[in-house]
Amino acid sequence: MDTAKDVLTLIKEMMPAMSKSHKKIAAYVLDMYDEAVFQTAAKVGEAIGVSESTVVRFAMALGFEGYPEYQQALGKCIKGKISKMQKLDERYGNSTQSEIVKSVLNADIEKIQDTIKNLNTDAFNIAVDTLLNAENVYIMGLRSNEPLAAFLHFYLNMIRNHVVLLNTTSTTETFEQMLRINEKDCFVGISFPRYSMRTLKAMEFANDRRARIISITDSQYSPMNLYSSCNLFARSDMVSIVDSLVAPLSVINALVVAMCLKKPEAVNNDLKMLEEVWGNYQVYLNDEINFINSEPILNYSLRKQKDE
Repeated sequence: MDTAKDVLTLIKEMMPAMSKSHKKIAAYVLDMYDEAVFQTAAKVGEAIGVSESTVVRFAMALGFEGYPEYQQALGKCIKGKISKMQKLDERYGNSTQSEIVKSVLNADIEKIQDTIKNLNTDAFNIAVDTLLNAENVYIMGLRSNEPLAAFLHFYLNMIRNHVVLLNTTSTTETFEQMLRINEKDCFVGISFPRYSMRTLKAMEFANDRRARIISITDSQYSPMNLYSSCNLFARSDMVSIVDSLVAPLSVINALVVAMCLKKPEAVNNDLKMLEEVWGNYQVYLNDEINFINSEPILNYSLRKQKDE
């Protein structure tokens, strides 16, 4: 095996060419590596419904002599991650609050710049059209990705009908909520390391039902790409104990703006009706509400350039 790479990176890179059973193991390890490192091959197989021998063959396919060598490498990888956190504490331990703010914000700026550089504009355009034209849109993002999914759901509801946010903690309930998904529908899966096995399972189900699938994730090595034909990548490196979601949120914000610009009249009509509801039912005080002007949500430089 390539000793220059940690085992998690190796799994990500080899995952696209793996068999279906090995992909299941890979997705489990990437999602639950801090538990998988202590589990025997039999326990891993039991957790995901494959045989012990399949798990052993998975380890050997990665280039290890057997499961014990693979497990040892996984342990070293996790220790390395802990070591990085210790170095992070050393780096910021003596910093002032203002220095920490500047450092984190500059790191976020770098992630956005990298995302701009590497974003596939064709995939972005396909995603916009798919979200607008699908009969139903299902959105799923769990754990730290929940705010991203909720943000997209909130604004997509202002643009079109039939948008479903899948936010249950039960895998069974997830499948129940998307039981009728079909080829006319769209599924948006949002997941960044640690990748969500439940989101991946929902994407697999949507793929089996021939729904159009959009993934919003961090790289070409993400397991979220396994069932998606439209992949939007945004950097989400860890600068502290918290994953940075600034770049992914910016990509989602760009999706919303692009959809609004494609349906300006419908969006304006919906916003005007919503303002009337707010006023009639006193949802906001007059000094709190930002009343709609000529073109509220469309007042972007992009719109001005288009008019010119």
